[in-house]
Amino acid sequence: MNRPYTFINVAVTADGKMDTFERKGSAISSKKDKERVDQLRASADAILVGGRTLLGELPKLTVKSEALREGRIQRGLSPNPIKVGVVTRADIPLDSDFIKAGPARVVIFTTSQTSILSIENLRALGVEVFVDDAPRVDLNKMMLTLKKIGVDHLMVEGGGTMNFELIRLGLVDEILAYVAPMIFGGTASPTLADGLGVARDAALELKLMDVEKWEDGGVFLRYKL
Repeated sequence: MNRPYTFINVAVTADGKMDTFERKGSAISSKKDKERVDQLRASADAILVGGRTLLGELPKLTVKSEALREGRIQRGLSPNPIKVGVVTRADIPLDSDFIKAGPARVVIFTTSQTSILSIENLRALGVEVFVDDAPRVDLNKMMLTLKKIGVDHLMVEGGGTMNFELIRLGLVDEILAYVAPMIFGGTASPTLADGLGVARDAALELKLMDVEKWEDGGVFLRYKL
């Protein structure tokens, strides 16, 4: 393919929420699921998040396990995957974990709405910044760029709007979901796929490839698109 093999990984509640209405990054994953996610991160070339997740949570996107980081080094890789942020206006604190935690290569896709000074400051810290002269980042073009810079296996960690747009554009190969035995509710709570949505006759079809019932009460699902 001329783009990375791409999978979305999520943890959701039984009612499909990725967070509460407060949107503070509420814990959903069990201990077992956190270990699974760490293994996925260690296997990926890059981890991508959208603007709301990037600016709202400033995630580290690093591999937690020292053994998994060492395993990457032994395979000739960096200890952590490339961090990828996709954001219309890249007003990111320069001392944030997204930029500083690592070591890791950091790549940001943004638009001309980001000030020239902000772009220069990011680049001065070694961040690779790609700028679209458009209202929004062109995700198809972004995928081509990621492939060119060596990303063959891309992990997506949200949020819901980014997930939906990638799925809608046919840029996702798999969805991995841990469904936790809890309910958040809330019409404003984010789900696996937000954005504008589609009509019923345009529903995006999935093929269930695997299902596991875990002792922690959760369920793990793997879908192909």
